[in-house]
Amino acid sequence: MTKSEFGKEPTRRHLLGCGGAAAATLAACGAGAGEAEPQWTRAVNGRIRQSVCLWCYESSEWAWDLDTLAQHAASLGIQSVELLAPEQWPTVKKHGLECAIAGNGMPAPPFTKGLNNPRYQEEVVAVTKKTMDACAEHGVPSIIAFTGYKWKDPDDPQSGEISLEEGARNTVEGLRELAAYGEEKEVTVCLEMLNTRDDTHPMKGHPGYQGDDIDYCADIIAEVGSPRAKLLFDIYHVQIMNGDVIRRIGELRDLIGHVHTAGNPGRNELHLRQEIHYPSVMEALVDIGYEGYVGQEFIPTRDPLDSLAQAVRLCDV
Repeated sequence: MTKSEFGKEPTRRHLLGCGGAAAATLAACGAGAGEAEPQWTRAVNGRIRQSVCLWCYESSEWAWDLDTLAQHAASLGIQSVELLAPEQWPTVKKHGLECAIAGNGMPAPPFTKGLNNPRYQEEVVAVTKKTMDACAEHGVPSIIAFTGYKWKDPDDPQSGEISLEEGARNTVEGLRELAAYGEEKEVTVCLEMLNTRDDTHPMKGHPGYQGDDIDYCADIIAEVGSPRAKLLFDIYHVQIMNGDVIRRIGELRDLIGHVHTAGNPGRNELHLRQEIHYPSVMEALVDIGYEGYVGQEFIPTRDPLDSLAQAVRLCDV
C-alpha cells in the first residue's frame, strides 16, 4: 500500500497485490466499506463459539429487529444471540440458535444499580434469580451481573461514594447468594468489568462504574469461590483500562466465563484501523482451553452485515 492508503481497510484490489502471509493477514481483516464479504466469512473452524449482541443493531441507525439479526447470525455460523430477556428466546430458537448469556432482568441501563449498593442489592438479587429460573427451564447457561456505579445514588454523583472496599464486600455477598442459587439451577453468573475512561457515548464507556479494573473484579470472583461465579472478560473494556490482554487471559483462565469483543478506540468494527489484533486474542483463548462463547459486541459504522461477517472471519481461528 502507498503511504496515503495506510490505515484504510484493505480492498480486494489491495489483496490481489499482496502475497503469502501478508495476503492471508489482510484477508482475515475483511473488506472495505460497501464491499460484500465472500462466502468464506461463515464460521467453519469450530474452535471459537461465536455469539452476537442485539443492542448493537437494534439501537443503531440500522434498526435490525431480533428476527433479522438471528437470521443473519445463523447464515454466518454464529451460534447465539445474547443478552436477551426470556420472552425473546423463542425467536432465536426458531433459527436454531441459543442465548449464550441472559440479561439480568433489571431495567435499562442495568449496569448502574448493581450488587455493590445496599440500596439496590436485594432488588438486583431477586430480579436476577427470577431470570435464572427461566434460564434453568430453557437451557440458557449464563446470566450477566454488574458491580453497579460507585455513587450511593447512581443518578447523583454528589450523593457520596461507596468505597472500593465496601463495594467489593457487598458484591461478594450478592454474588455468593446468586452463585449458590446458580449451583442449584446450573446457571453461571458472570460479572462484567466496564471501562470508565470513554465518556463520548453511553455504551462506549461508563464513568462512575465501580468495577472498572479487571483485577478488582477477578479478586471478587476469587473471593466468592464458586464455579457458578465467573468473569465476563470484555476485551474492549480490558484493553482500555488495563491492557496486556493476552497475558491477562492466561492469568485469569480459571475465572473467565464469557467473552465480549469490540474494536478500540470507538467500540466499532474489529478491522485494521483499531489496536486489538483479534486473531491473536482468539488463539490465546484456544490456548487456555476456553470453551465458552465469544460475543460480538461492537457498534457497526457501515453495512452491518459486512461488519458482522468481517468480525466472524477474524475470530474464526
